[in-house]
Amino acid sequence: MRNPFKRYRIDYLFFGGFGMLLAVILGCTIWTTYELSSKEMAKATSVNQQKLLDQLNSEITSRLVTLEQISLSTSRDNTLTEFLSKNHSEDPFARLQQYKEVKQSLANLTYSIPLILGMELYMENPFQAEADSYIQFRDIGGASSQSWYEAIQKNDFLWAGKQTIRTSQGEADVISFVRSVEYNNRHLGYLVLHAKASMLEDMLAGPSGDGNRMMLDASGEPLISIGDVPDEKLWSSWKSKLSDSSGLLREEWEDGGGDALIVYSRMKESDWTMVEVTPWSSITRGSLRLAETIALIGVAAIVLTLLLALLLSRQFTSPILRLVSAMKRYTVTGVKEELPEDYRNEFGYLFTGYRKLMERIEELYQSLEIRHAELRKAEIESLQANINPHFLYNTLDQLNWMAIANGQPEMSRILELMGRMFRIGLSGGESFITVSDELKHVEYYLEIQRLRLGDGLHYEIEADEETRKLYTLKMVLQPFVENAVIHGFHSTGRGTVWIRIRTEGERLLAEIEDNGIGLQGDPNLRKKRKTGGYGVRNVSERVRAHFGELYGVELTRRPAGGTKAVVTLPVQERRPGTETEKTAEEKPEE
Repeated sequence: MRNPFKRYRIDYLFFGGFGMLLAVILGCTIWTTYELSSKEMAKATSVNQQKLLDQLNSEITSRLVTLEQISLSTSRDNTLTEFLSKNHSEDPFARLQQYKEVKQSLANLTYSIPLILGMELYMENPFQAEADSYIQFRDIGGASSQSWYEAIQKNDFLWAGKQTIRTSQGEADVISFVRSVEYNNRHLGYLVLHAKASMLEDMLAGPSGDGNRMMLDASGEPLISIGDVPDEKLWSSWKSKLSDSSGLLREEWEDGGGDALIVYSRMKESDWTMVEVTPWSSITRGSLRLAETIALIGVAAIVLTLLLALLLSRQFTSPILRLVSAMKRYTVTGVKEELPEDYRNEFGYLFTGYRKLMERIEELYQSLEIRHAELRKAEIESLQANINPHFLYNTLDQLNWMAIANGQPEMSRILELMGRMFRIGLSGGESFITVSDELKHVEYYLEIQRLRLGDGLHYEIEADEETRKLYTLKMVLQPFVENAVIHGFHSTGRGTVWIRIRTEGERLLAEIEDNGIGLQGDPNLRKKRKTGGYGVRNVSERVRAHFGELYGVELTRRPAGGTKAVVTLPVQERRPGTETEKTAEEKPEE
């Protein structure tokens, strides 16, 4: 990374430096304030919610336990058990009298306890009660269609989830308590108490009348809820994290706009769990407002400080800018700009040094031209020597014999093709080979990939005989074909590569197309940093180093999908020699 003090103006550095320092300090202050205040608010919120949930748990539990006790005492009532157990077919009048007594007894319980909306008694040969009655006698065969039937087979009693029943006043939501009625080891029926869900929800809402709360049964499944609570799938992943006692959690909640604070209450004498879910954003709303206020004050302080820094920096940068202006206008044969001579500090030393520098510029200019030509030559040699396949070629030859000896013909074929590729890559140390050899090189590579991908890879190569006799830089096609196979066909493992080489006037055009996934981003936007794409960049730089800016590589997207690469080279009927390369190197850049 370059030193910014060597690249940018001093006033900008002063301005930016102070600004960044103040921004970092302000950001740390805002973040620390937000984090600390958020944690304190979350802690206070969880404590208050915990107390409220404990209170609600105690109140609701007492009501529900009362219903359970009423159900137990009613199921053991002699009148009820005698009514269910005896067959009164011989005395219909006695059965009718018992029916009236049982119905009146259940009705008295319903009317005396506001939480109970109604009762149902599942039995054999039930009486047909009025349709709008709060007490219903139903045939025991109909119990199998109820949602609680399978669970009651394994329990003596249970609480069923929220459901809707029909009453004289219309449909109503209830929470049902189901108890199996047994007498002398004989199953007589089911007694179902319907508790008003609205009353339980009002109790769950508490004094505030709002909140996102749930009441869970012993298995952790919600019976009733108010407000915005997590769906069944999300809750199933949360409930396993609840401990055996009261506590709190912080979990991700996408529907709630971020994280959520989960506070829950479990009491030893209760089978119920009260849960409150609060979006983290609502807890930290106050902290966010505090952070915004600090940010506004901080921004105002930064603006004032930066204005002062800019004013001071201008006093330092004015002589530097004058020197920079003189340097920009300087030409070897042009008029030299006069610099002030009244500076006696460091700026005076700079002006004096610059004057001496101008006296030597003409000599250095000639020297730099020579060194530039040498540098370009060294760059060409460096790029050409990036891959030295001598050692790999010998190793592949040995591996080929090992594959043949071990009965692996496909591996032997791959190694043979790789050996041919490296033989062309060596080319006796020559930088230029015929178009025919270049096409063979890429065809060997495609055959290797075809052995790997199978029938999913297809390719077509077009070049007439006259074009195949021309000379080109070696290894200008393979990087683009490799990109098409590895990157373009990576997701599907299938695709087609088209390679066409033709002449157009004094230019040799090599076109490589594929129908892969195509380019990502702007293909013609040059990156500031050279990251990735080494093979393609190597070809582009070698072409420009040999032939100048008129030749190079162009990447575009195909309208039908995929990528098209065009490599532009000069037409060369003979292999360029030392004199030809020197001429290309000495040619001034366009």
